[in-house]
Amino acid sequence: MERQTIFEKLNEIFIDVLDLDEVELTDATNANDIEEWDSLSHIQLIVAIEKSFGIKFTSLEIMKWKNVGEMVNSIEEKIG
Repeated sequence: MERQTIFEKLNEIFIDVLDLDEVELTDATNANDIEEWDSLSHIQLIVAIEKSFGIKFTSLEIMKWKNVGEMVNSIEEKIG
């Protein structure tokens, strides 16, 4: 799956989970950039992403992410 396709899918997930009208995720996007992205919604996002892509993340992987780009890197590794 191409990186752009992953971003498109993530955009849809973020819009749905965070109840946003629209969002344009980039590699540098982080929780500070999106007001609705708090600790509770972070868990909801992880669950929705895992379900959508059919993957599972470890706690260590999730804790290492500093931005959406690192999240996408993890997704790419898992769906290879």
